[in-house]
Amino acid sequence: MEKIIKERFNRILADWGGHRILVLGDVMLDEYLWGSVSRISPEAPVPVVEIVKESIKLGGAANVALNVKSLGDKPVLVGIAGDDMNGDRMMHALKEAGITSEGIFMDNHRRTTVKTRVIAHNQQVVRADREDTEEISEKLEKEILNLVRGRINEIGGVIISDYGKGVITLNLLTELIALCKESRVFIAVDPKETHFMNYRQVSLITPNHHEAGFVYGKRIKDEAILEEVGWGLLKKLNVEALLITRGEKGMSLFESNRTLTHFPTKAKKVYDVTGAGDTVISAFTCAFSAGANYKEAALISNHAAGIVVGEVGTAQVSKEELFGDLKEFLDSH
Repeated sequence: MEKIIKERFNRILADWGGHRILVLGDVMLDEYLWGSVSRISPEAPVPVVEIVKESIKLGGAANVALNVKSLGDKPVLVGIAGDDMNGDRMMHALKEAGITSEGIFMDNHRRTTVKTRVIAHNQQVVRADREDTEEISEKLEKEILNLVRGRINEIGGVIISDYGKGVITLNLLTELIALCKESRVFIAVDPKETHFMNYRQVSLITPNHHEAGFVYGKRIKDEAILEEVGWGLLKKLNVEALLITRGEKGMSLFESNRTLTHFPTKAKKVYDVTGAGDTVISAFTCAFSAGANYKEAALISNHAAGIVVGEVGTAQVSKEELFGDLKEFLDSH
């Protein structure tokens, strides 16, 4: 059995990379202000952070695209940016990352989403968000759908990265799911709780245990409730698979063939879970595009998540890092 597993994974890794993965969702910028604290403000009982460095990273759906690229596939990023200074910064950051911006539509009626984090001594002190969350116009919906229709035959998989900022409308989602089913294209969703029931009939949905429990109406505090929530959501959504990420407890994969597989966490150290969900859905989709089945893709994405949570801030796993970690794991089994 071990030999068969190794042969399967070797085949997946051999076919890995070069696939076009369409990433649709809420693009944003993650801005970091790094500093140190040596005193409390005389104006209020809050720390004074002396900023020594600033940095900016692609966030939201743009971070998913960055993950896909880092893993060796070709992201086709589709989303909305504001026609503002931060929109320009977004375009520049995409260009620097080597990600095409042809699928980024500028909207002069909204601001580019920016999340500013103040970090002192490797700990986040506060976060400030600048964003607009109203739904995009029908015109932009049509432009996005036209772009997707034109690319669907060259796409190895679709990732919906929904942060509830207005891009993933019900109409857009409904049309997209129908298009993917008709074209037999794998479609994975990183969900927003308030949109959960809109994701019916996608291939995969990847909520964390808080989101899954909230939507189902039961807090997941033991294995029995986990199973009730997992099977209940799988049935309600009529999806092929549901992957519940569970922090230090790893992840659990519920499949429509009624199999449940638990994956213990692979994290050796946990510094920051920011963006870990982006890594999970990216690695899963890249693996599936390379020929992995759901269990194999979940195992691979679990290893990817174990690497990324060891970094501070949104980070990406490289193809080489992931392959090295997987080969070490396979050699030990």
